[in-house]
Amino acid sequence: MGLRDRLRRTAATLDELHDDRLQGRFGKLDVVPIAQATLRVPIRIGGEISRMRMVPRAGSPSFEVTVSDGSAEAVAVFTGRRTLAGMEHGRGVLLEGVCHPEKGRPVMLNPSYTLL
Repeated sequence: MGLRDRLRRTAATLDELHDDRLQGRFGKLDVVPIAQATLRVPIRIGGEISRMRMVPRAGSPSFEVTVSDGSAEAVAVFTGRRTLAGMEHGRGVLLEGVCHPEKGRPVMLNPSYTLL
């Protein structure tokens, strides 16, 4: 680690350090950064689970998982589910599916997923 890196790290906030860690972790995988995700085409993104919640959609339960890779956040919605085995905060996950915009954020409905 050079002097510039050390100076940058000492001046960085915790959020910036966390984003750098996530970008380093998921930048090595064969995935598209969430900030560069193209909408309405099949893509593969990866990130760390930052939020999970169960919300009703059209009268049936849906399990929402918010994933961050340090560049942006995306939401994976699993309809008809209340939980998914293995999904927990801080866990790495790869998602494959089609993103569409919803409330200014990319959302994947029922994507295929791989737990890391």
